[in-house]
Amino acid sequence: MKKLIALLLAVVMMFSLVACGDTPADENSGNNDGNVVADNNDANTDDNAGEVGDGTADDNNEVAPVGNDDVLPREETLYFAGQQWGAVNSWNPIGTNQNNAMAIASGVGWRETMFETLYMWNALDGKLYGLLANDDYAWNDDMTQLTLTIKDAAKWSDGTAVTAADVKRTFDVGIEIGNGVAGSYGAYIDSMEADGNKLTINAKLNDAGQPVNPLKILDFLVLQAIAQEKWIDTCYERNNGDATAILNDPADDVVWSGPYTKYFSDDQKVVLVRDDNYWGQDASMWGSLPVPKYLAHNIYADNAAGEVALKAGEVDVCQQFIGNVQNLWLEDGLPISTYYDEAPYGICLTMPTAWFNMNIPVIAENAALRRAIAMAVDYDSIIANAMTNQSPSFSEVPRSLMNPTAGEQALYNQSEVADLQFAGNDVEGAKALLDEAGIVDTDGDGWREYNGEKISLNAVCPNGWSDWQASMEIVAAAGEKIGVEITTLYPEYDIYQTVFVDPNQTEYAIFMWSPDASTPSNPWTRVNQFMGMDYVGIQNNWSGNWGQYKNEEADALIKQIPLTTDETELKRLYTELTRIYLTEVPSFSLMYRPSMFHTVNESVWTNYPADDGRNIPPADCTDGYGIRALYELQLVG
Repeated sequence: MKKLIALLLAVVMMFSLVACGDTPADENSGNNDGNVVADNNDANTDDNAGEVGDGTADDNNEVAPVGNDDVLPREETLYFAGQQWGAVNSWNPIGTNQNNAMAIASGVGWRETMFETLYMWNALDGKLYGLLANDDYAWNDDMTQLTLTIKDAAKWSDGTAVTAADVKRTFDVGIEIGNGVAGSYGAYIDSMEADGNKLTINAKLNDAGQPVNPLKILDFLVLQAIAQEKWIDTCYERNNGDATAILNDPADDVVWSGPYTKYFSDDQKVVLVRDDNYWGQDASMWGSLPVPKYLAHNIYADNAAGEVALKAGEVDVCQQFIGNVQNLWLEDGLPISTYYDEAPYGICLTMPTAWFNMNIPVIAENAALRRAIAMAVDYDSIIANAMTNQSPSFSEVPRSLMNPTAGEQALYNQSEVADLQFAGNDVEGAKALLDEAGIVDTDGDGWREYNGEKISLNAVCPNGWSDWQASMEIVAAAGEKIGVEITTLYPEYDIYQTVFVDPNQTEYAIFMWSPDASTPSNPWTRVNQFMGMDYVGIQNNWSGNWGQYKNEEADALIKQIPLTTDETELKRLYTELTRIYLTEVPSFSLMYRPSMFHTVNESVWTNYPADDGRNIPPADCTDGYGIRALYELQLVG
């Protein structure tokens, strides 16, 4: 097992460090936070929204809100775009329906602003850096237990110490109420034991007494925010232990451990304020407070509005797709930059994907229909128009289960699946496939029928996510070319996020979301997200297999990978899984992209992460080890 962990972590490090070679790369949808653990319900905004205050904290750890920009000093405020879409619903670190991207979300590691993880993930070097926990985590000999210690300096906002019991309670309540902990880690972690600052994580074992997947335990360390045991108990008691009520508790009284806390939120903007009592200024951690006092996010209608604000210097850090981003400095002469000066401008780690909804019979029963639609899509047009050529094509990097980095591409035998790797725009091939399957136009209206009924599907993504919308328009156009009616639908994100995570939904036939990019367990996690059956039927499913695809053969192969130490066998397993995926086509990736955008305006702040040897990932200054950027920012001049 030690060899296994070393092998797979080495692979993670290798592909994380490769910036897509010399191929033009793409950039992740500016509105997709990756594996977000928030969705939407009835809005529960800050009780004091709209009032004006000076932002000082009182004895109850509450802060006075701010209702207009003129009380946020520009030289103390870092403005964001591309993360928050719609009003915040809650500040609940153990709930769902938060829609609170500035405080409760994950991209390249957890968003460490308000609720912190045990460790921080750095996609640049594939390493875990201690945050709430010391760097000394260790496995036992058979990888059935992991132990760690909580930092002595780590404190909650109420001044009490962070303990191992807080971690255990966060895990236990997550399993009990069925939040993201259950979906992401319930199949891999059996239990936890807390003894003061010492935490023992017991792996769930298979029938042979081996850990199901040790790498998913490492994911827990970097992606699961820890909540305070005392506050969890308070929340539990006031909701009488009712899981639904706990999941939707607004958490106005929440306790936090991070460097920022809630300051103001309404349907126009969200503001976090620095907690000047933050424990991380201890010498055992950062040794100082983050530089900006405020983190502010105006809520823009769409990507275009966010881009306008970035150009005007009203936004400092922009996490959204910008077409032809290089023109902002090459042609417009603006003080705007990205992590890389040249394409791909970001680190290519993921691929936004169109998922087929297997709850819809015509989709579930016809692999030929799924494959035909995927074959007919003009991916070169998506890359040229939606991506403004900031992505390698599927001819340059043939499609599989892997991202375009060299490390992942080496994990499967490309020659064995080359005949299945469609590059797109194969309209005639798609028509022939449908004809052969008996899915034909019988009434002469130009649309194909199945079981006597016209096939009518929709292609869905959030409104305002312009690059994704452009992609879905091209998917719909492919349907028309092959006689399958596909109409586009663009609900607001706060609606969209409540639907696609419902395992029983039939509202969206083809819908977009991105699989994981870079964590300690990838690429295994991404493969599991594409085809693993662990996620089938999971409520509030932010974890994977959003189309509810079932394939027992693929699931068995997926379960072998974490326990496979032989490199040749590992490659065989990934190759076979790629063959199944490209034959069955339960989903189809539309492009390659960085996992997060990191376009910055340097008119107010500078010294952002860049390819300059500082080893700070371009993670929006907030995610995983990327939050270190907030401690190194400098005011211009």
